Amino acid sequence: MNKFLTKHLSLMCFIFIPIIFLWHPNWLGFLGIQPYWPLLWLLPWTMINGSINGLIFSFFLGLILDSVTVDNSFTQIPGLLLCGLWFGRIKIHSDILVGHFRYGLICSIGSFLCGILYFIQILFKNFSDSSFLLFIPSVQNIFAEVFLTGLLAPLICSNLLRIFKFSKEKSKILNF
Repeated sequence: MNKFLTKHLSLMCFIFIPIIFLWHPNWLGFLGIQPYWPLLWLLPWTMINGSINGLIFSFFLGLILDSVTVDNSFTQIPGLLLCGLWFGRIKIHSDILVGHFRYGLICSIGSFLCGILYFIQILFKNFSDSSFLLFIPSVQNIFAEVFLTGLLAPLICSNLLRIFKFSKEKSKILNF
């Protein structure tokens, strides 16, 4: 059992993303907005496993998150695909302090990208002259999500990166 847990630890963490996404813990929010949880898992996982795996798992993550959300007319897949492809090209940095701040910056940019792509979908669907200004306050939500994702990313991503590296090294040792 311990070998199974060690080998598949990153995939077990993958299962918790929709749970946290739906749980929506208020004590971690700012202005009623939560950080973009999928990126906090996707960044360290794709840094270890590469762009192609990041692209595949970001697609599945987008499908899962789209299936658990109430509104089915908008999708999170395009933003997650771009982030999965981009995050896989980032190499693990040897300097710990720079790496921590870099996680926050990268996740903030990724969260902004995902938020803008989702917002553009909403604008294209509901584009009319009379209701266009009603969607402007959602830009505040995007910036709050970017702030929280960037704030929590150094703490969460660095720990997940350490856990994923450990489980990948242990799985290589266990295969022999």
